[in-house]
Amino acid sequence: MSEYFLGVDGGQSSTTAVIGDAAGNIIGWAASGPCNHVGAAEGPAKFRRVMGECLAQAAHRAGLGGGKPKFRAACLGMSGGPDDKQGLLRELIDAEWLEVTTDAAIALSGAMSGGAGVIVIAGTGSIAFGANAAGETARAGGWGFAFGDEGGGFDVARQALRAILREHEGWGARTALTPVLLEAGEARDANELLHRFYTTDWPRARVATLARLVSSVAEEGDPVALEILQRAAHELALLAGAVKHQLWKPADHLQVAYVGGVFGSAILLDRFQDLVELDGRTNCIAPAHSPSLGALYRAYRACHLQPVLKNPTGLKS
Repeated sequence: MSEYFLGVDGGQSSTTAVIGDAAGNIIGWAASGPCNHVGAAEGPAKFRRVMGECLAQAAHRAGLGGGKPKFRAACLGMSGGPDDKQGLLRELIDAEWLEVTTDAAIALSGAMSGGAGVIVIAGTGSIAFGANAAGETARAGGWGFAFGDEGGGFDVARQALRAILREHEGWGARTALTPVLLEAGEARDANELLHRFYTTDWPRARVATLARLVSSVAEEGDPVALEILQRAAHELALLAGAVKHQLWKPADHLQVAYVGGVFGSAILLDRFQDLVELDGRTNCIAPAHSPSLGALYRAYRACHLQPVLKNPTGLKS
């Protein structure tokens, strides 16, 4: 009888499920909306719906038929932490071995193909997570939009809004961010834009997408936008350095990988790489695989399997 393995990346912006067989062939995958928040009254129902749809689509593509497929092992990395999702996931997934962990853990697993190193994640929010050769782990950041998430997409957009508010009030520099963000938010002025961002029409994940516009404005030479991106790169590099300090000695060599939409900015990424590699002993690399494939790696390794993944062109590595 065939054995199947499941990896899931449940994030603030989207959910991705990947199914593999015992030989490492990826036979099914699917993507759906975010499933990270379950605390609100409607949260558990939304979580079940999004996760259920994603798993059903992946199972259908894998040819596993209807009903609840059985997995030998499943690993799910969840933004916002695993604690409030354990019970819900056991309702949805039939697996001999089930691990519910953080999105940072699966991102590191994918980036390093299961090896040691540090991953810096900068999507809507931000966090750095690392594991050394001894299996010790550490984190820095990831404390949410109110008290942390420095350098994440929401923070970049927030800093841009603050900049245009300062210009609006007459005590900040003129910036090309103003007309660009006002157009994106369909607002007449910075005050109206601010209030739009407090509405349900503009959840944090949507506000975070405006970081791309900040990058575009910076590429056109706007000094205010450029400073915002350079500061974000510096803060993300500090997170990586904090994890390194916790797990490695100063003279040790290691790799730091990056993942998340914020690193789509060439300006920010270039600055981040320069800062991370300043000590001459740290190598900044692109991730080898996606977080969803990192979760699948962990599922295989829980069963002492280390197959070489055969990745179809339809699934991003």
